[in-house]
Amino acid sequence: MHLIHHFLEHHAQTLPNHIACIQIDGEINYGELDQQANRFANALIEMGVQKGDRVALYLYNSIDYIAAYYGILKAGAVTVAVYKTATERTLKYIFNDCQVKAVITQKPATKIFAQLNGQIPDLQSVVALGKGKIDEGLKRNICTENELVEMPATKPAREITGQDIASIIYTSGSTGDPRGAVLTHKNIVANTRSIVKYLQLTKDDRVLVILPFPYVYGASLLNTHFSVGGSVVLENRFLFPNVALKTMQEKQATGFSGVPSTYAILLHKTSIREMEFPHLRYITQAGGAMAPQLIREVMDVFERQKVFIMYGATEASARLSYLDPEKLPQKIGSIGKAIPDVELRILRDDGSEADIDETGEIVARGENIMQGYWNAPEETANVLTEFGFHTGDLGKRDEDGFLYVVGRKRDMIKSGANRVSAKEVEEVLCEYPNILESAVIGVPDDILGEAIHAFIVLKNGDSLDEKKVISFCREKMPEFKVPRKVLVEKLLPKNASGKLMKEELRKRYQF
Repeated sequence: MHLIHHFLEHHAQTLPNHIACIQIDGEINYGELDQQANRFANALIEMGVQKGDRVALYLYNSIDYIAAYYGILKAGAVTVAVYKTATERTLKYIFNDCQVKAVITQKPATKIFAQLNGQIPDLQSVVALGKGKIDEGLKRNICTENELVEMPATKPAREITGQDIASIIYTSGSTGDPRGAVLTHKNIVANTRSIVKYLQLTKDDRVLVILPFPYVYGASLLNTHFSVGGSVVLENRFLFPNVALKTMQEKQATGFSGVPSTYAILLHKTSIREMEFPHLRYITQAGGAMAPQLIREVMDVFERQKVFIMYGATEASARLSYLDPEKLPQKIGSIGKAIPDVELRILRDDGSEADIDETGEIVARGENIMQGYWNAPEETANVLTEFGFHTGDLGKRDEDGFLYVVGRKRDMIKSGANRVSAKEVEEVLCEYPNILESAVIGVPDDILGEAIHAFIVLKNGDSLDEKKVISFCREKMPEFKVPRKVLVEKLLPKNASGKLMKEELRKRYQF
């Protein structure tokens, strides 16, 4: 199975009646899902989509999304998944940046694309699903759901190789506009196989998916489980986290995945401590560093499950390292070691290997590393060098070979003569009993160059004495690392995948 859609096709042959996906209003087996994916592929080909054309997915997580995703790949096209929360400006930028030729969406969303008529000139075709009306102003070639079901359910004949581009996944760029990481079938399949190895996934595994599929972490949940004939349970109601936990129980999920904010919400905004999850085998966390204090709480609540702390990047098809759950109690704060078939090194600026406990940049090699950024040769050259993929993360390695992230290169605060890791200050703040989440940034200061400001979210109904927090920090850290100000927020700004957006804090306070 060297192409992504071979995961689906193989199990449609070997396990046709096995449940592939469960959502609120139904479920679908592998045999039926493969036929649905073939209909999408044949519809796209009939609408003129050529091999290598970019096709956008503008849908919430659903059976339709999964069928469309694999259908695009079967047509030899390239998936460009866009968050449903994306602004018109972002949609316009992405569609024009990679010349999207077709989009698969719901009928009500056709209004957005009608409004963008003339502004996204390469968009020729729209597959419009579900109920509602198609906007009359949509001047495109249109395929409705009624027409889709009439398409052949057989696999189209398109020659595709592992070197062909499978996905362009957009991630935030240093200039403010997102940049598209170009991933081939080979990149994604290699990463999928490595993840399956260390999670020891089988066809009996059933993961509860709350992460959006346009997020590389969400996409990896789909591909890893389909690669072994497992099942995905879609839950789009995490705004009501107790509902998601009930789904986890009722659907007998064996796995669950989230970012740090996911676990902060579960531990402090739900009744999880009174609930039992007898079928849950493991949980995984990635998408940014989780504070050691939160990790300890997670270990306590999920004491019967394997807890995998993971590290990765969109540019790495998802995953670069994981911490063996058995090592977690001794190595809290570590991102573990490289996943199978990946090499991770800590390098100095001159490319030489850093010593034990010496800080350097985390640089990766492996078949999972992207080909580059779409339409961005300079940014590509900055991160892909003869040494490998430069993650932009600063890290160190201990005497046992375990890796630790110290902070982002661009998330180091220059306060006076000192360089301060925002991550380190955030972890100390999260040890304070009332604090649920924290974000630390450097703000312009006439004397220090940058002063440390902390933004925090409190636990349920708690109040805060700023002076006590600052005194607490003084007990834990040298004076130059102590925040000058501590500001309480109701929520910290996050993107659609739950990752913290510090630039929004700077804009909010005009720093």
